[in-house]
Amino acid sequence: MTHRHFKYEGWLYALAFLLALGLRLTQLGAMPLSDAEAAPALQALHIAQGLKPALAPHPFYILSTSILFFLYGGGTNFLARLIPALIGSLFVFTPLLFDEKRLRPRPGLLLAFFIALDPGLTALSRQAASSIFAIVFLTFTFASFHKDKPSLTGFFAALFLLSGPSIWPGLLGLGITWAIFQAFNSRRNSQPSTDDLLSTTNLQPSTFNLQPSTTNLQPSTFNHQPSTFNLQPSTFLPFLITLLTAGTLFFIAPKGLSAALASIPAFINSWLTSSDVPATRVFFSLLAYQPLAFLLASIAIVRGWVNGGRRIIFLSIWFLVSLLLVVFLPSRQITDLAWALIPLLVLASIELARNFNIFPEERSEVAGVIFLTAFIWVFAWLDFSSMVWFPSDSQEYVIRFWLLIGSLFLLVLSLILVAAGWSIRTARLGGVWGLVLALGALGFSGVLGSAGLRGLTHPELWWSPSIPMQAHLLEATVNEISNLGVGDDTSAPVIIVGLDSPALEWALREHQVQVVDTLDASSSPYFVVTSFESDPVLIAAYRGQDFSWRLTPMWDTTLPADWIRWITLREMPQAGETIILWARDDLFLDK
Repeated sequence: MTHRHFKYEGWLYALAFLLALGLRLTQLGAMPLSDAEAAPALQALHIAQGLKPALAPHPFYILSTSILFFLYGGGTNFLARLIPALIGSLFVFTPLLFDEKRLRPRPGLLLAFFIALDPGLTALSRQAASSIFAIVFLTFTFASFHKDKPSLTGFFAALFLLSGPSIWPGLLGLGITWAIFQAFNSRRNSQPSTDDLLSTTNLQPSTFNLQPSTTNLQPSTFNHQPSTFNLQPSTFLPFLITLLTAGTLFFIAPKGLSAALASIPAFINSWLTSSDVPATRVFFSLLAYQPLAFLLASIAIVRGWVNGGRRIIFLSIWFLVSLLLVVFLPSRQITDLAWALIPLLVLASIELARNFNIFPEERSEVAGVIFLTAFIWVFAWLDFSSMVWFPSDSQEYVIRFWLLIGSLFLLVLSLILVAAGWSIRTARLGGVWGLVLALGALGFSGVLGSAGLRGLTHPELWWSPSIPMQAHLLEATVNEISNLGVGDDTSAPVIIVGLDSPALEWALREHQVQVVDTLDASSSPYFVVTSFESDPVLIAAYRGQDFSWRLTPMWDTTLPADWIRWITLREMPQAGETIILWARDDLFLDK
């Protein structure tokens, strides 16, 4: 059975791409690079300068970004994040890469907009050396395989292996999911549900090798001839060529291949180190950033398991496995949720696609329910946001809390009455689209925040930890004093004493920077950067200026009232680190 494409589908995909591109490129260089971003960016800069540094396990990012730095003649924050932003924007075209048997037009288009507007994927696309490469290239690899394009399969598979340590959680999650689903399917002999609208993995028993009769991997099972299977030269040669050329920058940086292999010990080490991110914060971030997708996916999961829909069951298992891998990972970070977002967004697009067929005779009733649902959601949000202005033990706070509970109860009661008075279908359509309007607006607000468009004073869970606050001011101050004393903005060298901060080195990258543990008492460099503790040796011959450096939100020491304030206003107490820039006296005009 074929599924007819609808009018303006191509234009709508173009709109989704432009929307994704705008969110990922707007003020891309405004936020300073964090330490995690600056380390690989510095390595890319050094390669562009003709040096041969040791490489972090992010070879694709480092080598591709070094090309931009070489062409530009230097590095900028914008260029350091440009490749992830472009790759993340291209991800919206993923639904077009699958044929109609696996991905139907309407849910595929909805998935494109979900990807474009997702706060987590937007944040990853605006971070250097993030997991967005692994996600996109693995998806493109599977899509090329399903399209029977062996050369493209090998090409994207090689890029996937060069994408960093995040490739292993993705592969591990998919492997566990496939094993669980295979065991589940072997005990179940029912046919797939006919109400599934989307298939991303071709999970029919006759094509996924799930029935005993197909365990021999006959060529017809996968609809691939032996000459085009993954291990044949038509796939292996493009894979090998891409791995050697892209992994070594055309043999200019041979260390790229060893950096790719280094992703394995880096992943193993992630299970041996701990972080300060509790598991509860992982679940909280899903509700805070993906409320619409989470609720729609929950509805789809319940419906799929009740009706026995194999595709939804597979996606729900994938989502749960990916989520549990983050929860049990000792070094977990919120960005590790990226792999769980893919099945979550697919499930949400499945469920939302079921609510588009509104008959002309029921439009007025559905519109009324939509308005009522959205109105109650907005009232509940305004009541919730007003709670931040009152102490938690005050009478006003208690009143607003119960108003919130009452408004949610009123919403449920209203939908029940609509279902009883008109029809269950009217209640469902109106409730879902009212939910889309209200929670969609809240989710879009999360996109703007995760993209950093509100500024550094409004911290986000998806940001890299410890972002420098005054990196631009520090750089401008050093350049100005250098110009006054030496006659050139970047001629005066800088010595960093006792500070391990790649972001600091990146901020001063246009100068000759040297990092030392202690300062030689016999030397008198133009600039010295130290921690906040004053150095008596420098006080006599230097002038110092303090700068607020790495600010860390105090997520672990907050009260429930602080979280409510963060949800509504994105305000959170932050602990700061201060550094001092010392400039030699003779650099100033009054000397």
